[in-house]
Amino acid sequence: MEHETDAEAARRRVERIYAGDQVARTLGIALLEVTPGRVAVAMRVRPDMLNAHGTAHGGYLFLLADTAFQFASNAAEPDVVARSAQIEFLRPAFDADELTAVAEERVRRGRDAIYDIRISRAGEVVAEMRGNSRALRR
Repeated sequence: MEHETDAEAARRRVERIYAGDQVARTLGIALLEVTPGRVAVAMRVRPDMLNAHGTAHGGYLFLLADTAFQFASNAAEPDVVARSAQIEFLRPAFDADELTAVAEERVRRGRDAIYDIRISRAGEVVAEMRGNSRALRR
């Protein structure tokens, strides 16, 4: 019997979570890359995601970053939840923009970890988020 690599286990965990995440699937969030502690996802901004200023509503940007955070923290180990997150909006996003969010683990101590999540559009940073996670007791 062959043993599953860390990368294979991470992908399997994330794909299981993605399959159960109706919000991510409804918004068309695509899984681009999965490794233990690092995940990239993408989402195209749609007209129904725009606010009164004609830019992507910040809630959708947070949601995209939070989705990458969720996947990355659970790629590293199963049954991890967010404890807190803070986002900085740096540039507006517009209709039809293809946004990519990359979440990377920065620090892990016991059941707690810190992740940095960067949302970009064609290499230009749109927002930065920092998330704190906690692994549940099993």
